[in-house]
Amino acid sequence: MTTTPIELPARSRSAILAKASDLLVLTKPRMNLLVVGTTMVGFYMAARSGPDWISLPAVMVGTALSAAGASVLNQLIERRRDALMPRTRNRPLPMGRFYPAEALGYGIGLAFCGVAILGLLVNSLTAILAAVTLISYLLIYTPLKPRTSWNTLVGAFPGALPPVMGWAAVRGHLSPEALALLLILFVWQIPHFMAIAILYRNDYAAAGFRMLPVVDRSLVATARHIIIFSLILNFVTLLPAFLGMAQLPYLLIAIPLGFIFLHAGMKCATLGSRPNARRLFLVSIIYLPLLLLGMMLMKK
Repeated sequence: MTTTPIELPARSRSAILAKASDLLVLTKPRMNLLVVGTTMVGFYMAARSGPDWISLPAVMVGTALSAAGASVLNQLIERRRDALMPRTRNRPLPMGRFYPAEALGYGIGLAFCGVAILGLLVNSLTAILAAVTLISYLLIYTPLKPRTSWNTLVGAFPGALPPVMGWAAVRGHLSPEALALLLILFVWQIPHFMAIAILYRNDYAAAGFRMLPVVDRSLVATARHIIIFSLILNFVTLLPAFLGMAQLPYLLIAIPLGFIFLHAGMKCATLGSRPNARRLFLVSIIYLPLLLLGMMLMKK
């Protein structure tokens, strides 16, 4: 007796694929690639005699799941505001392709599994840092976005914690080197997100988000933030060499990259145009991986 395989109707297969696509979109995979990548930088820089290949998968999976959970829950909280912005109105929640209750369960499940993996298979400090990242991102930064233009500075803190998590996963404690990694990511985010906020200031205004370029119509304060933090970035990126994390040739990478970033920041700050904001944004996303790769190659 022969049996024929059961085939789903084309409409059912299409619905399953669409649901799977929405599940992926809710996790913001491109943004979370940066989270996992910077965590791995901290992990590698903390390793004294080469990476611990046994704990590395747990660190990567735990970080990815906790970051994905944060992204889902953030979109759940902001779904009504996302519906008002052209660049986000087609997301699954504003479009009604995903129910809020589904997103709540999905986000909590991802976040819980991520923190649990880090706590059970890595160490408690890394799990605590992941929980702090989740809490500060969802319960402090997200509610502040429609209330104050200081939200970017607050949001840069959870955004800077992933490399510290990677460091803690290896060492089990924090140190000045971990603080240096945090400072680099924290300071880099301010010009990076100011450029994004200039590009999408009309979207943010429509949704009621009080990003600095929205409330600062003349962009004077925005320009000041870009210049100050671009200058600070040139100094904090020297810390890995002075703290003995990287060999001195690392400075031959960090200093020229810093001047390129500063030049793009100055152009954006002085002209305030969308093309210059876009150029600063592109420079920022090229700058960071090059800097971190140079640090890893010059690891002491």
